[in-house]
Amino acid sequence: MQKQVKTTLIQNIFRILLALFMVYAGFSHLTFNRIEFQAQVPDWIPLSKDLIVILSGIVEIGLGLGVAFWKNKRARFGWALALFFVLIFPGNIAQYLDSKDAFGVLNSDGARLIRLFFQPVLIIWALWSTGSWKAWRTNKTKD
Repeated sequence: MQKQVKTTLIQNIFRILLALFMVYAGFSHLTFNRIEFQAQVPDWIPLSKDLIVILSGIVEIGLGLGVAFWKNKRARFGWALALFFVLIFPGNIAQYLDSKDAFGVLNSDGARLIRLFFQPVLIIWALWSTGSWKAWRTNKTKD
């Protein structure tokens, strides 16, 4: 069982910012950016691109709310969010390889390539701001 660890004020600020970003992104998946997000769904996925965008939007909202409000499960939500960022990374790679424009700013191979380097930042942000790494290290030393 993963123990909840205390996080700093800076971690909490960044956690709330990440949570707001996730809820906003999830809401945009379901509404005004729905078509744009379909450009990130790889063609090899055998499901409707619209369904994938809707489901990922719901997951983003749930993860964002969990990271923000579910204190005693925050470290687990951090790991879940990090895993989510890993799972959607192939979509970002496919968007780059297929040269698919989106959002008005991902309109060149250079912009799409630069974006790929932000995915590890999101993963680290999720694990650090929720105290997931610290909780894992604390539990590992107790075993």
